[in-house]
Amino acid sequence: MNLPVISSTFFLTLLMMIGLFFFIRASVKDRTKQIQLIPSETEDILLKKLQEYFENRAYQLTAVDPENKQITFRGFVQPSIFLAILLSLLAVVGFSCLALILFLLFPDANNLVWLLTILSPLAGVFYWRKAGRWEEIFLRVVPRTDSPNLVSITAHRDELIQLEENLSVQTVE
Repeated sequence: MNLPVISSTFFLTLLMMIGLFFFIRASVKDRTKQIQLIPSETEDILLKKLQEYFENRAYQLTAVDPENKQITFRGFVQPSIFLAILLSLLAVVGFSCLALILFLLFPDANNLVWLLTILSPLAGVFYWRKAGRWEEIFLRVVPRTDSPNLVSITAHRDELIQLEENLSVQTVE
């Protein structure tokens, strides 16, 4: 193979490795979001429903602030075994591609470039350590003068999606 082809392939492989790095880093990114619910019944009944819902999802009530009408829940989010394995496999593929290109560019390096694949389990370890974390959910009543009060929920994006699917609540856009 000629040098311009290998050089351009090396450049593309390097871009792929940069993308893989950011993909692995984004797997543990905080995705906290806030939604506001319009209670179909009184806000007290909605808050009781939400409290039951989050307690059933292994969150524990940690604080109640009646003055500000805010409730705080806390729970531990388990990392996904599937995602840890997937990230490690993607890292194996990425490091193998990089090792192959380095082997073609520097044939004198012998088989030492293949030792790069040993680094791939670090992607799964990184995800496992960072993804398992304590998360908090905040429920707050937002007073309004023109219509019923809103209930504001601040939580992880996936938790809010599950809430909307399971409780069939009406959100404010």
